[in-house]
Amino acid sequence: MRIIVADCSAEYSGRLNASLPLAKRVLLIKADNSLLIFSELGSYKPLNWMAAPCTLKDITPAGADDDIDTPTPQKVLRAAADKSSDVLEVTLQHIYSDETYDLGSDPGLIKDGVEDHLQHYLAEQIERIGAGAKLVRREYPTAIGPVDIMAIDANGEHVAIEIKRHGGIDGVEQLTRYCELLNRDPLLAPVHGIFAAQTITAQARVLAEDRGFRCLLLDYEDMKGTEDDALRLF
Repeated sequence: MRIIVADCSAEYSGRLNASLPLAKRVLLIKADNSLLIFSELGSYKPLNWMAAPCTLKDITPAGADDDIDTPTPQKVLRAAADKSSDVLEVTLQHIYSDETYDLGSDPGLIKDGVEDHLQHYLAEQIERIGAGAKLVRREYPTAIGPVDIMAIDANGEHVAIEIKRHGGIDGVEQLTRYCELLNRDPLLAPVHGIFAAQTITAQARVLAEDRGFRCLLLDYEDMKGTEDDALRLF
């Protein structure tokens, strides 16, 4: 990773034309030659960038020096896209820092509380859907994809559970398709539906209840055993 702090301007040409006037900014150059320009303020997104695959040229103009007042730039970085005519050219008028670091391999982001974790904990604590409930299996196979959890309630009837981190209308539609298919099997019917998520939108809740499903809010920290907040079923 190469990190440059410099007074710079930039011109982007190609499918989109854009420019950045001279200002003090941070440039990140990754091992794949992608170039990103950041300012002090604003969101996490760069002001402008050239993504890989691209070719990067590092040009030192003739007559460049370290005088901040000189009109001659110290360096020009030209990143050209390999699969289009797009070009990002950054003119560095004065360089305050130009350092390169070997970050090595990255193991990637490990997310806590993802749908697989919620599924794992709910399967282990299946009575959260109701006293007397029993687990049939996780990833219950169907012709249109696996149901997150299949269970049997205290009345001996099957329950299909769809799990989301953030429950929206799409998740309700998915549960609807599963239940419609499963209820065609006389060995399973009647199959009830539970829509379980850490958060459920108002629209999804209305749709789920209209279709006869129950909505279950999942408290991930409580399911891990780190908090004692009550589960809310409505």
